[in-house]
Amino acid sequence: MTNNPLKKLTDLGQSIWLDYIKRDLFSNDTLKNMIEKYSLRGMTSNPSLFEKAISDSADYDNDIEKMQREGKNVHEIYTALTLKDVQDAADVFRPLYDHTDGQDGYVSLEVNPHLAHDMQGTIAEARILWQALDRPNVFIKVPATRAGLSVITQLISEGINVNVTLLFGLTRYREVAEAYIAGIEARIAQGKPVKNVMSVASFFLSRIDVLLDPILKNSVTSHAEMSKFASKLPGEVAIASAKLAAQISDDIFKSDAFKKLAEKGALIQRLLWASTGTKNPEYSDVKYVEALIAPHTVSTLPLETIEAYYHHGKPFVRLNDDLDQAHFAFQTLSEVGIDMDMLTQQLEDEGVDKFIKSYDQLIMAIKNKMNK
Repeated sequence: MTNNPLKKLTDLGQSIWLDYIKRDLFSNDTLKNMIEKYSLRGMTSNPSLFEKAISDSADYDNDIEKMQREGKNVHEIYTALTLKDVQDAADVFRPLYDHTDGQDGYVSLEVNPHLAHDMQGTIAEARILWQALDRPNVFIKVPATRAGLSVITQLISEGINVNVTLLFGLTRYREVAEAYIAGIEARIAQGKPVKNVMSVASFFLSRIDVLLDPILKNSVTSHAEMSKFASKLPGEVAIASAKLAAQISDDIFKSDAFKKLAEKGALIQRLLWASTGTKNPEYSDVKYVEALIAPHTVSTLPLETIEAYYHHGKPFVRLNDDLDQAHFAFQTLSEVGIDMDMLTQQLEDEGVDKFIKSYDQLIMAIKNKMNK
């Protein structure tokens, strides 16, 4: 397909990651063919994806039965299954990683979400996963909680690639970027190389609008004088947040201070757009892709959104368009009494809870297969 919109995104400098993982992708050339067809530059996983993959297929049954006979417990089985999938995916993406000198070709694995507020526990598990994966083209996913900030700094200082996940707010994003830089500075101070130490900051989008849209509609009726402005904001706050996050990124990673680190090999922490599947049927199915196209960013898309963009995407660089409107949106939110720091903290808390629920369901699914 000569007019492949996904390939055009790659040409524009944006990396597309597949937000999906399942073992049958690796049993033949399925993933390799998808990389070619959709111009995929990476892949991610999370407890929800693994729960669906293991519950809805028999692909993992033989391995579960074998490890059960070997006396492994359910958590050991879970770890072995997820490690193998991420290793296999990373091996398929390895040629891209090598070809791009480590700029692309990554696969992500998340720490146990029960550790989201446990700094030392997260660091310990991240080290174990990093060593067990034994691949340069992987990320360890760490949630952007308060405890996670210190984790980011420590792991980066040890040369462990970090995908900062469950990021919703602008204040927290700035803290995440600063935590990454602190880790780079610590590693340089130790006399260790930083050239191949990578990080992305995963900004979750559609969940912001899912939470804010009903609140905004109520604000329209409660603040008559602001109604003509607030009425335009439903469906726009997530994209405004992303645009302002990109400005923060530019302020930090184009600064003279970071240029000094870059001279020593430091790489920028790329912004990654997550939760890009449109949840409101009234919105375009590629809404959270089209508005946020820019070089040096990552967009991680579920399979259905990838298919949609493949068929009717219109790729142009748009991330820096309408910045005044994005600033005005946040000003309006403040004027109608909406506290974005409070609401994004709520989203972070809910996000952790959702991942914990998916993790627990996944453990139960493995237990059920062990008891057959």
